[in-house]
Amino acid sequence: MPPPVVGTNFEKGSTAVQLTYEDKIAVLGLGDDENRFSPDFLDEINRVLDEVLAAGAEGKAQGLITTAGGKFYTNGLDLDWLMANGDRTDWYVGRVHALLARVLTLPIPTAAAVVGHAFGAGAMLATAHDFRVMRADRGFYCLPEVDIRIPFTPGMAALLQAKLTPQAQVASMTTGRRFGGVDAHQFGIVDATAVEGEVTARAIDILLPLAGKDPGTLGAIKATMFGPAVAALTG
Repeated sequence: MPPPVVGTNFEKGSTAVQLTYEDKIAVLGLGDDENRFSPDFLDEINRVLDEVLAAGAEGKAQGLITTAGGKFYTNGLDLDWLMANGDRTDWYVGRVHALLARVLTLPIPTAAAVVGHAFGAGAMLATAHDFRVMRADRGFYCLPEVDIRIPFTPGMAALLQAKLTPQAQVASMTTGRRFGGVDAHQFGIVDATAVEGEVTARAIDILLPLAGKDPGTLGAIKATMFGPAVAALTG
């Protein structure tokens, strides 16, 4: 039997990070607010990932899906926190980089169920997964850095270049374009689309056939595949 539903104690506005299981696939709910990457939010996501990997070692978590419950999958960096803590920018960006590198190389199959907007670092988090499913009729995948005058860090650029085709890199990284689900699918940014209410189910369908992969082998393959991006994110 899969582990029981686990609810965390983390609260941020109306956000609540939650972990549930569907057929041995861990489903990490990022919340139902903007789900921005505050330091506390990063702490909680990493804590839940620790739980998932511990369950994976026991054969109880054989895949991971991240999703959300509201208008946003995640709106990325917590710019308000950054404005108030400018002296800690390097520390904060390093923590975001570490999360992206961790998801990129998790030793279990992963999928992002993008049920709402994924902007900036939130879009990068989705990109760090093995697969992405996006709602077909609502929500945008967007890298707005060119329009908000924040260049990509070398690590973030390396992540995107490792996962997107050259055409998709130019279309997304240099334009600030807002991709709807169908548009994102055409560019290969996402692997599939689904109608409202079926995005997470579609992601589960993608991961279920991959259950049972040896974590040590899969983790080593990902570490090799994405070694340059991980080095840029964590170096």
